[in-house]
Amino acid sequence: MAREHNAYGPGYRKGQLDHHEWRTAENSAEQLLPTLVAMVAKNPELKFLDVGAGSGTLTASFSKYLPQGHITAVDLSDEILARAKECSDEQGVKNVTFQQASAYELPFPDETFDVVHTSQMVVHLDEPQEAIKELVRVCKTGGVISIRDADMRMCLFWPSTPGLDLCLDVWDKFQTTNGGSSIGGRRLISVALETGIKRDQIQLSFHTWCYSTPEERNMWREYNGPLVCLGRS
Repeated sequence: MAREHNAYGPGYRKGQLDHHEWRTAENSAEQLLPTLVAMVAKNPELKFLDVGAGSGTLTASFSKYLPQGHITAVDLSDEILARAKECSDEQGVKNVTFQQASAYELPFPDETFDVVHTSQMVVHLDEPQEAIKELVRVCKTGGVISIRDADMRMCLFWPSTPGLDLCLDVWDKFQTTNGGSSIGGRRLISVALETGIKRDQIQLSFHTWCYSTPEERNMWREYNGPLVCLGRS
């Protein structure tokens, strides 16, 4: 039975989507790309699942790495999947299909995909272990699961301001209230181990986003500014 708490809390306002659509395989999936390239060299018709695909720029950018393969992109929201399809169409992507689905109940047989990818999704779930079990279930034996999640308590600013400090506090409360975690990144190994995955099956890496140009800083402001206003109200 579908879980009632599955809704994506932050929603799909413009600032949110602009930040999501800034993400690409190159700036948001560095941990996966070398392995993906090596796998495609051995199996050009690789099957790839993107869970929690959102507005789909990550999904679309993966397509060039497996031109003979196929990507299935799923998200809980039909609304955001429509935007993801637009992004793929705008880029001329032909090897992606979109399907509404919950990460807790993926509508695929066991061992369907060679690669299962999710980015900034597990951090929003109140039962991350159950979702990861589903990722494992649909991944082929010998396949790869790639999970990337943020650790919002590791955000660094300079100079610090009361508004920026408030933003982090509001994010923390928002994530917790909505059932997720603001420190999902640092918890990933522990959560994975709780599902039965063995420690020697896990590779951990650390990556950052840097908002340095005026355009990037403005994007970050539009993304997080409404939360600061919410915290003040």
